[in-house]
Amino acid sequence: MSFDRRVVVDTGVLISAAIRPQSIPALALEKALLLFEVCASRSTLAELQRVLMAERFERYRHLASREQFLEGFVQRARRFEVSLTVTDCRDPGDNQFLELAETAEAELIVSSDADLQVLHPWRGIPILPPSAFLLGVR
Repeated sequence: MSFDRRVVVDTGVLISAAIRPQSIPALALEKALLLFEVCASRSTLAELQRVLMAERFERYRHLASREQFLEGFVQRARRFEVSLTVTDCRDPGDNQFLELAETAEAELIVSSDADLQVLHPWRGIPILPPSAFLLGVR
């Protein structure tokens, strides 16, 4: 399936969606997958895998469920090769989402990370928390 609209969803939102399937982040991810092409890069997928497979999440969701979530996300997301470097975020680890959004020409970024949200809008790209995305984007 091909979409004209692209969105970047940060790792924090994806982790929340994976471990709490009925949460606002999970509903935001579901909406993003229905209405947008959800974008990913090698680095964002590597971070998702590293964080999601951490043992600390076992008490929320068993490893098999987290692996299934990761596999499903990887299958649905469109991968982009990111070659540019951005240094605008006060948390250097979050620049990968800005780089991806710029490369993919994303319409917006869905993030629950304050280090990203403080940049809203970044280079004309809105950075919305999951709840605002659910309520305000059609």
